[in-house]
Amino acid sequence: MSEVKVNKISPRSGTDVTLGDSGDTFTIPAGATINNQGTATNFGATGSASWTTTVKTSTFTAVAGEGYFVNTTGGAVTVNLPAGVAGAVVAVKDYAGTFDTNGLTLVQNGSDKIGGSTNNKLLSTEGIAATLIFIDSTQGWLVTDDGLQSTAGPVLYSVDFLVVAGGASGAAGYYAGGGGAGGYRTSTQSVSAGNTITVTVGDGGATATSGAQGNDGSNSQISGTGLTTITSTGGGGGGANGVDSDNGRSGGSGGGAATSGSASGGSGNTPATTPSQGNNGGKNASPSPNGISGGGGGASGLGSDSSGGNSGAGGAGTANSITGSSVTYAGGGGGGGSTVGGASPANGGAGGAGGGGAGGTLNASGTAATANTGGGGGGSATTGSGGAGGSGVVILSMPLANFSGTTTGSPTEADDGTTKILTFTGTGSYTT
Repeated sequence: MSEVKVNKISPRSGTDVTLGDSGDTFTIPAGATINNQGTATNFGATGSASWTTTVKTSTFTAVAGEGYFVNTTGGAVTVNLPAGVAGAVVAVKDYAGTFDTNGLTLVQNGSDKIGGSTNNKLLSTEGIAATLIFIDSTQGWLVTDDGLQSTAGPVLYSVDFLVVAGGASGAAGYYAGGGGAGGYRTSTQSVSAGNTITVTVGDGGATATSGAQGNDGSNSQISGTGLTTITSTGGGGGGANGVDSDNGRSGGSGGGAATSGSASGGSGNTPATTPSQGNNGGKNASPSPNGISGGGGGASGLGSDSSGGNSGAGGAGTANSITGSSVTYAGGGGGGGSTVGGASPANGGAGGAGGGGAGGTLNASGTAATANTGGGGGGSATTGSGGAGGSGVVILSMPLANFSGTTTGSPTEADDGTTKILTFTGTGSYTT
């Protein structure tokens, strides 16, 4: 074996010196030290890093080959990773044991990946020390420390949900109660990248004819891995003369009752939720020769009972500003006003604020509820048809910075520069 002893190696020309050829191995014996006083690249494949002793307390950009002590006592910290080069290494350590309270977010450079994903990652385990090595374009940065891959979990962010079911139609014929509004529910939940939120939007109850009860609306729902499923129940149909003792049907909000003094409006908030998703329908409080009926319940108000020869109005809906503007949803349908025995015709009840349809007067049909409000349709008068219920709607609101997923079902997308709004008027999904 030959041995060369020199004090310095310099390039003969230019600025580069190459040691050996591809496939050669250079061995550093035990006890030897490499003292780097310049910049060394691509030495991170061993998983080692040179630790800096200046503790980081705010967002910073990491340099390949360095390790950092990070103190999140004062709040969460973001680390911007360097451009990925095979073998590059970055290490971090929870300095104060507070990552479980204020996490450390790792942000990849450009299209680089972390653990095979282009989404940011969160370190949220108290006392964690994690070494990341850039492997290749498929996996990007990987945590090499034993047992720590699972700690580099996805960043959680909050999504606000509005879930409104389809409203019911009003009843048809004499003494026709107004349709109940669809159930109205809201929720705020944490989601993480890669999860799929499945959205179901309920239809409004179809138009009722020939002395029939109003048709119930259909349920709206959100569900998905890691989510608490939120189901809003379709509104209950308006009660019809001679059907089920003239009672209104139960649902998210209940339908109004027909003319019988013993009849009751349908029960709202069925099945029960907390907070309540809707209210009871109204009844005929003062039977008379006039054909009067109760209004359907709404999200925030009971359906009105008939009064003074007039049918009851639909219950009021609830205003919500999830889209950035205040919109009222889930108003009940007004009861229909007929005439019997030559008496003066009763007036149909007004539709409740939030898309509820008005009840018809004399021979008029009930007014259909407004689409995508979950409003109840108005009851008919004498020979008319019950107004159709309004279809439901599901709306998602999230920070614009976190929106990077895909959708199905063609929701309407909007943003105000800080918040992303997805409005679903039909079944679809959002994959975060």
